[in-house]
Amino acid sequence: MTTNNSADMVDWDLAVATARRLAKPGPAVTTEEARRVVEDLKTFAAEASAPVQSFTGLRAAAAQAPVVVVDRGGWAQANADGMREIITPLADKLRARRSSSGLMDQVGPKVTGVETGALLAFLAAKVLGQFDPFWSDASGSGAGAAGRLLLVAPNVVHVERELEVDPRDFRMWVCLHEETHRVQFTAVPWLRDHLRSEIASFIEATEVDPSVLLSRLRVIIKSVIESAQRGQEGPSVLELVQSPEQKAIIDRVTATMSLLEGHADVVMDGVGPEVVPSVATIREKFQRRRAGANSLDRTVRRLLGIEAKMRQYRDGAKFVNTVVDQVGMSGFNRVWESTEMLPTLEEITDPVAWVRRVHGSSPPSP
Repeated sequence: MTTNNSADMVDWDLAVATARRLAKPGPAVTTEEARRVVEDLKTFAAEASAPVQSFTGLRAAAAQAPVVVVDRGGWAQANADGMREIITPLADKLRARRSSSGLMDQVGPKVTGVETGALLAFLAAKVLGQFDPFWSDASGSGAGAAGRLLLVAPNVVHVERELEVDPRDFRMWVCLHEETHRVQFTAVPWLRDHLRSEIASFIEATEVDPSVLLSRLRVIIKSVIESAQRGQEGPSVLELVQSPEQKAIIDRVTATMSLLEGHADVVMDGVGPEVVPSVATIREKFQRRRAGANSLDRTVRRLLGIEAKMRQYRDGAKFVNTVVDQVGMSGFNRVWESTEMLPTLEEITDPVAWVRRVHGSSPPSP
């Protein structure tokens, strides 16, 4: 459980309590069904490691990054902990620019706590699994752990029932994707430090001058109104509040996340036929589900940047497949050598440009 002090921007205990209260528990299952899905997810995550490493050519220590199966409330707690760690430097920066305002210092964190909890509750019902690269075991018993893998059991059961697919195959398919992320970060340890550095740079570039923030708020309101009048989707909130320096950082992070997500999608489908007999059916139904959200859901996803996440899967997978077709998996794996080898956002949509930059005008045959 998190604790709070007067320095927090968000009342994190209230955020988690709100998320737990608002998040529905998920589909009805018997005690035996609940036990089985937890056992399956833990087992399949472990079994997925070998085929993922064989397919990718990456090597990750088995003892690193534990697998944790959670419910929706557990996912909200884990992400509240992670969010608090990330924004603490921003809170410090804001405090340095203002003096204490008494009542607002007490009320403000509670308001943002409720808002954050509502956001966590919404997302907690959407996520099947997540690799948290920044987690560390505060007790010290997980010394050396490079993050942890969270699998959200009720969401897995909900989607497999909704799609009417084989539960065993779907659970393994989900584990293949998430295990790929665990292998990425444990086999390429500099990735975690790179992303942490980018986050720190983004916060450092955050403008905390109230007049500037008010000006950007007006831009957000104007953009939302104009988009609604045109009947079109506007930019996400994140896109609207970025400074030019922050946009450059977000472009780099987006390219990296597109690489990671696309790579995981390629691996889960590439390994799939060996261990998931119905992988083609699952992929077809899952893609239809991704595209079938109602207009309200699409609007919320757009504002929260979730639609951009969907593009990351598509663009990243195209990048990986194109590069592997041209230079083979070993040629693609040069992407893991250093930050300089990571694709730019432009190269994600133009994979041949990355091949030329890294392998020269005449790349080796795969």
